[in-house]
Order: sequence, then structure tokens, then C-alpha cells
Amino acid sequence: MPAPRVLFVKLSSLGDVIHHCPAVSDLRARRPEIAIDWAVEEAYAPLVRLHPAVSGAIAVGLRRLRSRPLAPGAWGALAGARRALRERRYDWVVDTQGLLKSVAVARLARGPAFGYDRASIRERSAARFYDQGIAVPKRLHAVERNRRLVGAVFGYAPEGPPDYGLAAPGAAPAWVPPGGYVVALHATSRRDKRWPEDRWRALAARLRAEGLAMVYPGGSPAERDDAARLAEATPGAIAAPGMDLPEAASLLAHASAVVGVDTGLTHLAVALGTPTVGLYVATQPGLTGLLGDERHVNLGGPGKTPTAEAVVRVLLGAGAGA
Repeated sequence: MPAPRVLFVKLSSLGDVIHHCPAVSDLRARRPEIAIDWAVEEAYAPLVRLHPAVSGAIAVGLRRLRSRPLAPGAWGALAGARRALRERRYDWVVDTQGLLKSVAVARLARGPAFGYDRASIRERSAARFYDQGIAVPKRLHAVERNRRLVGAVFGYAPEGPPDYGLAAPGAAPAWVPPGGYVVALHATSRRDKRWPEDRWRALAARLRAEGLAMVYPGGSPAERDDAARLAEATPGAIAAPGMDLPEAASLLAHASAVVGVDTGLTHLAVALGTPTVGLYVATQPGLTGLLGDERHVNLGGPGKTPTAEAVVRVLLGAGAGA
């Protein structure tokens, strides 16, 4: 008799995908007999595969189709995802995203669909398409909302701190500086969420005095240009070359610490267990901030831009930066 099987649907973005990982760990700990598949945007499928509880990652290319609607390859990839979703019957299909696009993916799969009820969901019109909607308080952190939803479907109450369950692939990239390094996640899609460049430079100089080099990644060419400019301001700092997601995970996992703005890679650092400081400038960390343990600290908020000295005190101890 085949093992019972669940399909999770959490498509994007990077931070949202990471926020679902503890729910996967909870289910594996409570119901180890259940095989777990995960439907996710194709860009994040390599990350999902880093979770040892995930049997299969079904890559869904909705973003590629949206950006290139006339490209035959995009339609072909979507047709392949549809075939993969319908290949087997699922005992449970659980959409933890709560959007029309995610429930559309969930309904492509064969099996009863579960999700948030109308009062709990992000897009209320999506709730009508589930076979069962579940009430989950909206004022919880996103990680805990995912854990509560999955726990309710499978009949248990999540307990304890979140276990993200991710394991970084391999060693640190060969190009990282020798000795300790701190990853500076300076880039984000919204300019108002960025930390001022003079504070990055001040932090890099202070860490340099402690023997720690700063590494500045960048995803797009413009972000890598920003990284190069920041690196040039501090001896020993480097701008990272372009990386895929598994290589970025290795970089973060082997860092002495990570300092990052409100972006998905900062949450990935937490998931990998690296000491991390989250910098909040235009958003509140309460519902989507870093959630881990005492090594993971949120600073700032709207109108409360963190200082470099505050970051130094977290990284080096209460007496630093005084």
C-alpha cells in the first residue's frame, strides 16, 4: 500500500517559501509516514530540495509566463508542471499561500484542498475554492500561521521554536575572503527598504578592525554595481560575483554573521542557523521579521533606521561601539 502523500503549495516569494519550511519540519516530526511534495515557483525549487523531508519539488513557472507570455518555452514548462501535479493522487493538498494563483495551482492537483478560511486568508475570494477552510489568526508571524494551518489539517498543535530544516549544500564558495566574513545583504526590490550606504561603510570599517571582512552580494547588474561601490570603500571588502540560490545558501551558511535588509536572503540566513541582524527601515518586523532564536535579531522599523553602532553591539557584544 503506497504511503499517504501531501502536496504543499507555497509558490513565492523567497521569504514566504522559507517561512513555510518549519511547517514541513513539524509534519515530518509528527507524521513521518507521510510523503511530502511541494509546488513552488521554479526559481525556488533548488531551495525546497534542500529540505530533507521534501520528496519532490514541482517547479511552477508562473512568473516566467507573466514576464514572457508569448514564449513557447514558458507555456511548455507550465504544461509540464500541470502534468506533474496530476501524475498522482494526493491525500491532502494544502495551500499555505492563500492567493488566487496558489489556489489555482492547488486545484490542478488531484486531492482535497485545504487552506485558510475567508477571515484568515490574504485574498478572500480564494477561500471559496478549498474543500475545507481553516481559521488561523492573522496577527501571528507568517511562520506561525503556516505552522498553525498545517497542524490543524493534520490534527496537532505546533510547539517549540521553528525548525527550518534546511542544510546548505557543500562548503563556502572558493572566492570568499580567508578568515571570518560577514555577508551584507544591502539590496532589495524597494528603495525605501534599503539601509543608507554611509552606515554600511561605517559598519564595514568597524568589523574590519575586528578582523572580519565584508561580502556584498547583488542579484541584478545594478545591485552588483552597488556592491562594487560599497566594497571599494573598505579595505578587504569584496563584491560577490553572480550566484545561484544554492551557492548563495553556502555563502550564508558559512559566514560569521549576516546583516541584511528586509529581503528573502536575510530570512534564508536565519533558516540556515547563521547569526543574523535584520535591518528594518520602512517595514515593521512584527509579522514577517526574522524568527529564529537568540542569534537572530530585528532592529528598527518605520522612522527608526538602525545605526551602525547598534548593529555592532549586537554582533560583537554589549560593550562594543560604546
